[in-house]
Amino acid sequence: LFSVNGTHARTYLPSLFNMASFALPSDEIVKESAPSFYAPLHASYIQKLSSKLSKPGSYEGAVTSHLRMSGVYWAVAGLSLMKKKEEVDDMMRMSSIVEWVFQCYDTTSTSSAGGFSGNVGHDPHLLYTLSAVQLLAMAGRLDDPRFRPEKTVEFIKGLMLEDGSFKGDKWGEVDTRFSYCALSTLAILKRLDAVDTDRAAAFVAECKNFDGGFGCLPGAESHAGQIFCCVGALAIAGRLDLVDADLLCWWLAERQTSGGGLNGRPEKQADVCYSWWILSCLSILGRVDWINKDKLSAFILRCQDPEGGGIADRPDNVADVFHTFFGIAGLLLIGHFEGDEAASEYRHIDPVYALPVDVVEKLGLSHRP
Repeated sequence: LFSVNGTHARTYLPSLFNMASFALPSDEIVKESAPSFYAPLHASYIQKLSSKLSKPGSYEGAVTSHLRMSGVYWAVAGLSLMKKKEEVDDMMRMSSIVEWVFQCYDTTSTSSAGGFSGNVGHDPHLLYTLSAVQLLAMAGRLDDPRFRPEKTVEFIKGLMLEDGSFKGDKWGEVDTRFSYCALSTLAILKRLDAVDTDRAAAFVAECKNFDGGFGCLPGAESHAGQIFCCVGALAIAGRLDLVDADLLCWWLAERQTSGGGLNGRPEKQADVCYSWWILSCLSILGRVDWINKDKLSAFILRCQDPEGGGIADRPDNVADVFHTFFGIAGLLLIGHFEGDEAASEYRHIDPVYALPVDVVEKLGLSHRP
């Protein structure tokens, strides 16, 4: 499963094995050499984010307040890929972050007890529940006495519907993103037994399209972000047999543009975040070599801010923590830092759980059926 069946793939997908001469769509080809990776700048950028967003009158702080939990996860995870846990704990003041995470934990309401919200005073949601649990896992604080795993498990169970889908919260929106969030959180808590994973996998399979991709609902168009959620959910459920790996990975490889970056749908611009959404799936399915890794790494490196640090969605745009995390993760998944002595202490990232591999191993998680 995790290696390319060369004969079969060459029979049906000949263009993928000569990517250097492949006519890639969309972006203009960029010919200048790529810069180096600005590790110290990125670490400084991440470390300073909290004070920047917390300033009175901060526009960025205001417009991102509803998803602050995920923002903190992107920041901590991004720094964790470049630094040892002890350094991250010190640089990010993880004890303070953990205190804040528990301020977002609902332990009292009748409908959402056990869930985490995107910020203090907001409603609990599956998206932010996963981010909170990921943060606690990276901090080594899943055993904190304030955390009541069974309450969180009950919160997730209560959001599963008869058809195997999951609502994001009590308001009822259904999306395959929530299938991934539910299964990933339960796996981290070692409670996949709490839900019918086969039924959950069957719903995800209903969202598969003729091109091998997946959408947010049955009949919705294929999108690389949704594909990660679906492939990740199926990997956790042990049902990767429901994926047409060759067809899907062909579609994913077709997302590489002439500039080397990856887009999320046909005829769209490349965006650094798809370096994660697409590479994670190719990694899970053993087909990372189906894209031109050198061109992709050059694209990501060109999206760095050489003055303030951070990575943007595309070259010359403003950096943000979302693209910084996924840009670093993408470079790790394609082995960009291999042989680089300066990056010898970087941590690998797990393509299913989006956590450092050492954290996943410590939790005893597995996604290979």
